[in-house]
Amino acid sequence: MAAVESFVSRQLELLEQEREAELQEKRAWQESVSPKELQRRGVCLLKLQVASQRTGLYGRLLVVLEPRKWDPGATLPCNSFGPGDIVGLYESAHEAAPLLATGILTQITQRSVTVAFDESQEGALAVDPGGLYRLLRLANDITYKRLRRALNALNQYHAGPAAPLIDVLLCASEPSSPAPTQPLTFCNGSLDTSQKEAVGFALAQKELAIIHGPPGTGKTTTVVEIVLQAVRQGLKVLCCAPSNIAVDNLVERLAAQKLRVLRLGHPARLLDAIQHHCLDAVLARSDQAQIVADIRKDIDQVKSKKTLEKRDNSYGRSELKLLRKELREREEAAMLRSLSWADVILATNTGASSDGPLKLLPDDHFDVVVIDECAQALEASCWIPLLKARKCILAGDHQQLPPTIVSHQAAKGGLSLSLMERLIESHGERVVRMLTVQYRMHQAIMQWASEELYRGQLTAHPSVAGHLLKDLPGVTPTGETSIPLLLVDTAGCGLSELEDEDEQSKGNPGEVRIVSLHIQALVDAGVRVGDVAVIAPYNLQVDLLRQQLSPKYPQLEIKSVDGFQGREKEAVILSFVRSNRKGEVGFLAEDRRINVAVTRARRHVAIVCDSRTISNDAFLKKLVDYFTLRGEVRTAFEYLDDIVPDNYSHEGSRGPGRAGRKPRDPAQPGPRPCQESQEARGARKSGRSRPTPEGPGVRGGGRPEGTGDLFRAMIVDFLESTRTLLEFPTSLNAHDRMLVHQLAEEHGLKHESIGEGKERYISVHKKGAPTTATAATTPTATATPATAAATTTPAANPATTTTTTATMAPPPTGTESGGQELQPGCLAQGEQGLHSSPGDSLNQKALHWERGQREKAGPGQLARERQDAAGSGAPKVSGRKKGKERRGRPGENRAAEEDFDALVSAAIKADNTCAFPRCRASVATLGQLCPHCGQRFCLSHHIPEVHGCGEKARAYARQRISREGVLYAGSGTKNNSADPVKRVHLQKRLDQKLVELSSQRKSKKKDKGK
Repeated sequence: MAAVESFVSRQLELLEQEREAELQEKRAWQESVSPKELQRRGVCLLKLQVASQRTGLYGRLLVVLEPRKWDPGATLPCNSFGPGDIVGLYESAHEAAPLLATGILTQITQRSVTVAFDESQEGALAVDPGGLYRLLRLANDITYKRLRRALNALNQYHAGPAAPLIDVLLCASEPSSPAPTQPLTFCNGSLDTSQKEAVGFALAQKELAIIHGPPGTGKTTTVVEIVLQAVRQGLKVLCCAPSNIAVDNLVERLAAQKLRVLRLGHPARLLDAIQHHCLDAVLARSDQAQIVADIRKDIDQVKSKKTLEKRDNSYGRSELKLLRKELREREEAAMLRSLSWADVILATNTGASSDGPLKLLPDDHFDVVVIDECAQALEASCWIPLLKARKCILAGDHQQLPPTIVSHQAAKGGLSLSLMERLIESHGERVVRMLTVQYRMHQAIMQWASEELYRGQLTAHPSVAGHLLKDLPGVTPTGETSIPLLLVDTAGCGLSELEDEDEQSKGNPGEVRIVSLHIQALVDAGVRVGDVAVIAPYNLQVDLLRQQLSPKYPQLEIKSVDGFQGREKEAVILSFVRSNRKGEVGFLAEDRRINVAVTRARRHVAIVCDSRTISNDAFLKKLVDYFTLRGEVRTAFEYLDDIVPDNYSHEGSRGPGRAGRKPRDPAQPGPRPCQESQEARGARKSGRSRPTPEGPGVRGGGRPEGTGDLFRAMIVDFLESTRTLLEFPTSLNAHDRMLVHQLAEEHGLKHESIGEGKERYISVHKKGAPTTATAATTPTATATPATAAATTTPAANPATTTTTTATMAPPPTGTESGGQELQPGCLAQGEQGLHSSPGDSLNQKALHWERGQREKAGPGQLARERQDAAGSGAPKVSGRKKGKERRGRPGENRAAEEDFDALVSAAIKADNTCAFPRCRASVATLGQLCPHCGQRFCLSHHIPEVHGCGEKARAYARQRISREGVLYAGSGTKNNSADPVKRVHLQKRLDQKLVELSSQRKSKKKDKGK
């Protein structure tokens, strides 16, 4: 008993903390928060108009409210309302308007909300069809009263059917040995082995059985089979769940099996399809229904007569008392008959309270209590039905969303620990059976959750293991519909989250644009909009997504993670929002929340995130690494070509999540070969329906590692040696060259890129040494990759280090030694470690810009530089001398080097001179780089129309205006309207500022003399 008292005392204390936190939040809302701020927080809806009203749900008044009913495209703002919520109706004219009525929210869509008001309020509630109203979600005192009552009943429970069960649940005794059972004849012949084992185990246990059902494993199917088998054995079953939707799901499944089911609860909280199974409907069909209706009419007549007479009428009072007593007796008799008739009674955990219809039943009426989705329920709520039977069966998944707790203090104290999770920790696997075959997700989607959260025990059923979007009827195979996993990496692309110190929620307009384009690609390929879901962790991001997508795709579901628990879609797009310099991920660090988000998808999951920020959390980093390894990786530049990169410092570019990453295991699938990547790229270009022009970025699933470490080691060796010049081969791609430039700058070395196109390479030399550069042609000295790598290590023999230049010359351009053509962006296979890092986010905009400049720069610049060099008297050097001849003739070798230095000097001089013909102004200090031709001009000739790029500038301006819909300076009248995606955020900030100013304004008495 001491254990029971201690447990109850602790639970009551935590519940009191939670209740106090809710009341404090409510008081703060009423005292200091404006209605607009409440709407921003999702607990209030403003400026609603009455669209219709009717009588339904067995005599209740149903009122449908819409925002701006004259506007057919108007939608409700993002909110946290749900069916079953208790709401208050107020007039919108005044903030301090009194409460008109209290009702139950029955249905909510993106365009309307329906509220049911009790018949007792119908006479007093008169709504104006042209008036404006607001809805406010109210706190529910009834729930907390029932929770406290159940805990007190547990504390006082001494002898009864549930006594052995209580001892097991509070760990005062061990579970009994399973009872012997007869072979079962299953009602559902399609159950798999793990499901059949779970059914047999649950029926054999005497006190406690737990069914652990990971996503998609058929947990509800298994629970239905357990209930069917229990009813076959003549047992009375009470089925409960924490939410109305979970209970209604069980009602639908059990009613389809021809069981006698009875659903308890307010009809407004039930689905339309199961309304006829609720207690009100059953009573309306009973023999006593007409008698009860006649008694109600008599009561109304007595009330009316008493009101008209307006005097004390003792006879009327006594008659009214007798009628009410008869009404109560007849209603209770009808309810008891209906409750006893049912094989299975279903209710929410709190709906099974003893102050409801179940108080009419004897204590030993139920044999088994089944609680579905137990991991989502407060433990205190589970004790309401648990005290009504000698055996319980719990089903759920403690690796998904826990119960929602307002008080952080109560959550830390243990209120967020569910009964199911506590019992698994206490009793271990002997009371648990896990379902291991999942019927929802593609193998690649399932495998991540299986490895990270379910100890690798899940297997995909053959019917779903390989299904993709392209397998759906009417869907065309494209790059998007042919892959199960897609990661769109925004790192280094400048798509930062919206930062506001006063904002609790977060948004990311850049990710909204990417999500929109990806949905467009899916829809263009034939995917139904209703089969796609967009999930975001923050309400502000949900608002931004709805603002952008709902007008175009009305059937598209856009919700937070909590709104999709227990749901599934063919394709799911996740927007992780967080992108900041500090690497903060907020409550994305909740592993179970991410598990729910990813496992809602059947065939396709797309994640839009900043890998640099997200990887600061270890669990999220594993998710990013898994998508990189098993899926396809793209950058934001492939979707948006007008974004500006963020200027992270070198130190900040390697976040904690990136540092120290281990090399890829050779046994695991590595980066795709260059040839394979090129073929896949070509297939995508021909088959994919792209919403935007293709841009640079990663297409492969791999992420080669070690490139930066190799370059760093080469530069460190160069610094420690006596050499003054280090050249890198032309086989390096733009990303590798960017890494070399960063490393050289970090170590205080001089560095420059020389050459154009495929002949571009990097020269690094120590400060204080004479600058030596080659012309814009391929260096004449060539070396194999192995030789180039060898030159980075100082030779052991001092005699071999007489030269001061170590040259990493490129291999022959265009082909490998075997004659195979090299693919763009790839290195020869012999160049270990010099691969590009496709998924790395180190300033991806830099490589994109550099690549674009190389493509735009024509051969004219190179010819002009050569012409200028020849005109300045620089001697030409023949590149046909063989290495053996040079080594044999030292004099000629020195002459060639002198000629080569002269040529280099001429090239440097040409590069520091304005590219405009007949202009010799220096651009070494002041100069402008033309974005259209890639050449440098002085301040007099840098305008495109002056030096000959006018047509390109006009074409670029037209393209930009067409793409963005914005007229910039010089293109006509500027459009000052804000980006529609950002309007929501800006409007909210304005409203918040107005509220702050209003609160600071003091009322002043008017001067009567004026």
